[in-house]
Amino acid sequence: MVALTERVQRRLTVEKVEIAPDTTAIRCLDWDRDRFDIEFGLKNGTTYNSFIIRGEKTALVDTSHEKFRQQYLDTLTGEIDPKQIDYIIISHTEPDHSGLVKDVLALAPQAIVVGAKVAIQFLENLIHQPFERLIVKNGEKLDLGNGHIIEFVSAPNLHWPDTIFSYDAKTQVLFTCDAFGMHYCSDSTYDDDLTAVEEDYHFYYECLMAPNARSVLSAMKRMAELGEIGTVATGHGPLLRYNVVELTGRYKKWSQEQTKTETTVAVFYTSDYGFSDRLSQAIAHGITKTGVAVEMMDLKIADLQEVRELVGTAAGIVICSPPSTGPAGANAEAAINTILVAANNKQSFGLCESGGGDDSSIYPLRNKFKELGLKEIFPNILIKETPTEAIYQLCDEAGTDLGQWLTRDKAVKQMKSLDSDLDKALGKISGGLYIITTQKGDVSGAMLASWVTQASFKPLGLTIAVAKDRAIESMMHAGDKFVLNVLEEGKYQTLMKHFLKRFAPGADRFAGVKTQPATNGSPILTDALAYMECEVVSRMELSDHHIVYAIVDNGRVSNPDALPAVHHRKVGNHY
Repeated sequence: MVALTERVQRRLTVEKVEIAPDTTAIRCLDWDRDRFDIEFGLKNGTTYNSFIIRGEKTALVDTSHEKFRQQYLDTLTGEIDPKQIDYIIISHTEPDHSGLVKDVLALAPQAIVVGAKVAIQFLENLIHQPFERLIVKNGEKLDLGNGHIIEFVSAPNLHWPDTIFSYDAKTQVLFTCDAFGMHYCSDSTYDDDLTAVEEDYHFYYECLMAPNARSVLSAMKRMAELGEIGTVATGHGPLLRYNVVELTGRYKKWSQEQTKTETTVAVFYTSDYGFSDRLSQAIAHGITKTGVAVEMMDLKIADLQEVRELVGTAAGIVICSPPSTGPAGANAEAAINTILVAANNKQSFGLCESGGGDDSSIYPLRNKFKELGLKEIFPNILIKETPTEAIYQLCDEAGTDLGQWLTRDKAVKQMKSLDSDLDKALGKISGGLYIITTQKGDVSGAMLASWVTQASFKPLGLTIAVAKDRAIESMMHAGDKFVLNVLEEGKYQTLMKHFLKRFAPGADRFAGVKTQPATNGSPILTDALAYMECEVVSRMELSDHHIVYAIVDNGRVSNPDALPAVHHRKVGNHY
């Protein structure tokens, strides 16, 4: 029996705008997007951007998501006769950008599909029909006439293995698909309000690009060989025009910081198979939150020498199960055998199913890793149905556990290294004892906190310092709601002990704890002295923490005569 769910009417609109001479953007605006990849912290929708370049010949750069099929095709055919489309440039074959290629080819069968070799291979499996193709490499050019000469930049793993950028020297527009994009939907075509978009821009980078930081730097090195870039025409969100240097510079800075880390985890996945890419990105995101670098590799096209070299330098290995049959399965099997040969007993590992219906069993692989002496950091993650937000959160937390394990010695060394008078003086700054609780859909979170202070009178506001590697961090973005529970002096030990313990990935933080729902949906701890219902307004990034500023909407005290618990430290280099 299948349960029926109420259909929700979504706000889907289309914008058509000239962004440069002979260049038109068709932007499909999804104002109420569902989960996209692993990012569910922000609520600003997304866009799917497609472009038309008209020279003596015409090129269409990317298409759109299938949810916009009729709206997109109506807009496209209203702008140009499909018979006039000479080329369809595929930035990469992820369905949200190439989902309508088959439909466009039905209208424009004469069009030549342009893409990287891997993209063309992927597209054959996506559309299951013959088509004219042109395989391009880094630095090659396509002359559309009238000065529109398109130069291609190889940008693999941003964030699919088949990604290319396309640069029109005449208009100085660089078409980048996912890179430099963001999930942000508004009436603004461009990045004219940097303050409004910068948090979404950074969050998008953290989720999708940080695990591929080395690939980001490689692509940006190739970009530097192009002419001046006046506009970055992204595949998601507003186009970059007013802050091109600033925002591309941030990508470079963030990526350089990622690649300076001493510890790396190799994450192996299979693109366009089950939920492998999404799940692996979630695990990778959790790892990078701990300051550990990630190198991602697609088992479908992995070069065995590159596999061997990556495993040889990695401190940890994560594998999302590939298919057991077909060409992808055969290549993945050879890659996994290479991984097993190159692995050593000083490494750690974790395994995850992909939910593709033809997964290779991860149990024999687990046994082989353990026989080799590798340490298993998190139990096998099993995927038996379409992943929910709770599953993605589990993957994120599993990645964080792996990263924290790999940096444990460094953390202990840091705690022992500082014992100066300054450090002891800093430790004299006292704080309270609080439990932050939150609930978003089927995902809940909690954190013991002491770095909390009131920050404003009008409106009533407070700040909380949240370490970057805390699981709750992903639920503390602008617009998120939570409850600040104040613990009581003399009665805080039980709650503090409970929330101080290490929870397994995906574990229920509130099992065995008395709670009641707040009006904002977050849990209130029944045994707390007081509680405040809060909403995040903004947050500031520091080296190892985020400073979250939130306004207080509601609150109550259970015992006005009791005192709040106070936390005293001896030194200032740890909690």
